[in-house]
Amino acid sequence: MAPQPLIIDCDPGIDDAIAMLLALASPELEVLAITTVAGNVPLANTTANGLRVLDLAGRADLPLAAGSSRPLIWVPEDDSSATHGETGLDGSELPAPSRAAADEHAVDLIARLALERPGEITLVAVGPLTNVALLAAMHPAAFAALRRIIAMGGASNGGNMSPSAEFNVWFDPEATERVLQSGQDVTLVGLDVTRQAILTSADIEALEQLPTIGPAVAGMLRFYMRKHVAWYGEEIVYQHDSLALAYAIDPDILGLVYCHVEVDTGVGPARGATLVDRLGVFGGSANAHWAERVDVERFRALLLSRLASLSCR
Repeated sequence: MAPQPLIIDCDPGIDDAIAMLLALASPELEVLAITTVAGNVPLANTTANGLRVLDLAGRADLPLAAGSSRPLIWVPEDDSSATHGETGLDGSELPAPSRAAADEHAVDLIARLALERPGEITLVAVGPLTNVALLAAMHPAAFAALRRIIAMGGASNGGNMSPSAEFNVWFDPEATERVLQSGQDVTLVGLDVTRQAILTSADIEALEQLPTIGPAVAGMLRFYMRKHVAWYGEEIVYQHDSLALAYAIDPDILGLVYCHVEVDTGVGPARGATLVDRLGVFGGSANAHWAERVDVERFRALLLSRLASLSCR
């Protein structure tokens, strides 16, 4: 079977970096480009970090384009630099990027590739959906030409930026709501399942022994673990973005329900909440595949084996 053409829209961020490495290590995928957006850290950092990860993986040939530097409507006062560090990849000790980003804007790059290969490209979005919403508004034909969108975002059982909101949706809820209303084939991989997808201290120690990528991967994951220990009291690291990417490789990793999903875009304490209407009480038609089950061991085996294979290339 031919590899699945893929674009990754991201805000690296430590878990984004691991998701990128997983994609680049997977023969089932043909990664066409990386695009970046503001989120975990400012756009300048996410863009530099995307380039640094491509350098680490030996894929400086891949195009990377920077996108939106702010959400559509309201700019939050906070980001995730306390979790990912001031650079966004603290602990990795990666050198400066070997090149600059492409001159093309991220949204234009996605549009061009989508129109070149209509109906073929999966867009995996593991940051705020600002670029994706802009694509729908500015290039509707290209947006419709995407095969599907897989996004990391949302929570129906408690958030991580508020009691009800997950970070990516909270950062730009208007963008998420516009994508959900777009009619595209959307899969949402939220905290309900990603909080079950973990790596442990023992996993990180094993990853550290890998040639080439090991020290950087282990370093950033240990930095990421500090926040997990402070919040949850366990030496674990959630693999939010890698799980969304893994679904593109192996659909059997997740169990989905097709239902109506909408986002609270108000200004109150529930802003960014993802309302998952499994029972159909809102009266809205189904618009998203919501991930509600995960085969944890299948995911862990895939992630760890693919990172090991990438280190040997």
